[in-house]
Parts: sequence; C-alpha cells; structure tokens
Amino acid sequence: MKPPSVARLARVPSSMRMGLWSGLSPYLWTLTLALALVIRSLPAQAQGGQAVDLELTLLVDVSASVSDEEYRLQAGGLATAFRSTAVLNAIRSSAHRGIAVSVIQWANQENQRVSVGWMLVRGEADALGLAARIASMPRLIHGGHTALGSALAFGMQELESNRFAGLRRVIDLSGDGRTNDGRPLRVVREEVIEHGITINGLAILNELPLLDAYFRDHLIGGDGAFFMVAQDYRDFAQAMIHKLVREIRSVPLSENEAPNPVYEAHAETAPLSGSNLAEP
Repeated sequence: MKPPSVARLARVPSSMRMGLWSGLSPYLWTLTLALALVIRSLPAQAQGGQAVDLELTLLVDVSASVSDEEYRLQAGGLATAFRSTAVLNAIRSSAHRGIAVSVIQWANQENQRVSVGWMLVRGEADALGLAARIASMPRLIHGGHTALGSALAFGMQELESNRFAGLRRVIDLSGDGRTNDGRPLRVVREEVIEHGITINGLAILNELPLLDAYFRDHLIGGDGAFFMVAQDYRDFAQAMIHKLVREIRSVPLSENEAPNPVYEAHAETAPLSGSNLAEP
C-alpha cells in the first residue's frame, strides 16, 4: 500500500477536513502539515518505490463484444504505438525518469488478468521490448459481460501495489461498450479519483455510436483526464499513438496533431444532444 499524498488529503471534503483540523492545537496542526510536506518531498525510494514520471496501466477490452480479430487489432495497435517515433520521442523528451507500464485484459466482474506485468521504459530499447511482449500476448479471457467498474478497481489495485512511485498515475481504458456487470461505475470512479489516479479512455464506436458521450460523462475523471475516439478497431493504433503521446507529455496536443476527437473532462458536463444516456 502506497503512503497517502498531500494531493489525496486535499480531496477530502472540506467539512471533513475542518472536523479533522478543529481538534488539533495550532502547534499540532503546523507539525502535521509540515510532516505531510516532508513525506511528499522524500525521494520515491524512501517512500517504498522507484521514482518514475508516469505509472500507466492499459486496460484492454476482451469482453464478448470483442472478436479475436478485434483483439489482435488492439494488441497490434498497442505494440505499434510503442514502436512509433512519436511515442519514443515523447518518452525521450518528457519522461527523463522513465514510465512504468502494465497491460490488463478485462471483461466481466470476475475476469481481469494481467497480461504484461509492470515494465520500466526509459528509452527505445525498453519500448521495443515492451512492444514485443504486447504483440505476443495471448488472449486470456474469452467472452463475458462488460464490467467497467470492476476493471477500474483492478487497475487501481495494480497501481497501488506495484514497486514504482510515479509523479502521475493513470488508468487508460479502451473499450467498445457500456458497463452491464460488476461494481457500479460511478462508485468505483470516485474511489479511483480519491486515490489521486487519473482515468483516461479510448472509446471504440464500432457498435455504439454514442459511446463517446458515455465515456465522457461516466468514465473519465481526475487531473487532466481526457478521452479519444476510434471509429473502428482498425483506427485503434493511430488513436493510441496520439493518446500515449498526450499521456506521457501530460500536455494537450494541438488540434492539427490529433486526427481523432479529443474531449476534456470538466467538473460539470452536459450530455451530447440526443444521446439519452442513462446513469450507469
């Protein structure tokens, strides 16, 4: 279990924080705040993990709606992205301490499997090694409902229990359907955000043309959250390249650089016209 950060403490509701602080003397209040700042400033190794710029876990949809060919397009697309010049340049220029990456396959409530364990990527050789492992990973789950909440919970567990300490922690979930199984998405989403983890998404619109609205309103969240759209699985590789570059750089791309729609997460978002999406 990773130690709590000041950022996580800041997410405690203001009424609760007032209750916590009101019982402390000014001296203890100052001491507590100073201790929290000292812990935050310690090197990652002192906090129990290796320092990296980004911890990124990639959640790949393998539910019943995903055919074997579509799975191969996802795996091949991820591998292509980590071989791409754009992603390699992003790692060189923006991730001097490296990024830690894992890949998870997910379907229904009971089925989430780690298909590529945590790997440290610092340069081209590491990225190509990761791409090779992704390209050769077999499909571990065949069929099942779509449990987005359970997938997020599993991804959060992987981020909380690994050996790295990232400046940023991101769950990157790709999928082609809405949740219809497992833990409530709204509840798990809030838990993940409370842990200081950002949720980004890649909506694949081959079956549900309004899935982009669902991802925007119900899935993504946290600091700098966004999602991108692939019209079909054949667009997956190109969308993932731009998505990874943005996640690694942690800065928005210009509209000219991203051929797929990019939507920002906001505190309050109105549903897309005519979407008629129900709460998850």
